[in-house]
Amino acid sequence: MKVKIQTLDGGKASGDIELSDAVFGLEPRADILHRVVTWQLENRRGPARPTRERSDVARTGKKWGKQKGGGTARHGDRKAPVFIGGGKAHGARARDFGQSLNKKVRALGLKMALSARAKDGLVILDSLELKDAKTKALAGQLANAGWGKKVLVIDGDAVNEGFARAAGNLPNINVLPAVGANVYDILKHDTLVLTRAAVEKLEARFNG
Repeated sequence: MKVKIQTLDGGKASGDIELSDAVFGLEPRADILHRVVTWQLENRRGPARPTRERSDVARTGKKWGKQKGGGTARHGDRKAPVFIGGGKAHGARARDFGQSLNKKVRALGLKMALSARAKDGLVILDSLELKDAKTKALAGQLANAGWGKKVLVIDGDAVNEGFARAAGNLPNINVLPAVGANVYDILKHDTLVLTRAAVEKLEARFNG
């Protein structure tokens, strides 16, 4: 698959880039993408903290009142939930929401997400080098490019420092290194912008 290499201002740069059909030419499957996104979001959740129930509270177990004649309920110890400092009745239990997912399915999901963007919403740049690494200048260039409201930019080993600094205060513009590419972030943005270095890293990641 051949794609034109663009510039940051939306113009056409000289040359094309050949994208691997094994990475960018698959037919996306909704069930695979759903499994990977669910796996990502569930693993972001922290574990649920348990509450202390009656058996977990360190209070006296001695029977503190008479069985009869006291005019109150017949309590056996101070751990009962009706007392201040007692155990919680039917409290929350510890839960871990993490899920496991086969590596092959995760890799397939990422390739399908890249393929979905290759059909609609993929832009390839030669690099993220900026002459003027200022937020205002970058905002003007992105407005001219017409990439949509939500843009995800992925670079090579590390995101270009000047571009990352200039894009830091722009809403709905997110930047990632190639190693951080993931299905959820790719799908929730309107446009995916890859540098030439990012394409090389992603293709090497699957071919390796």
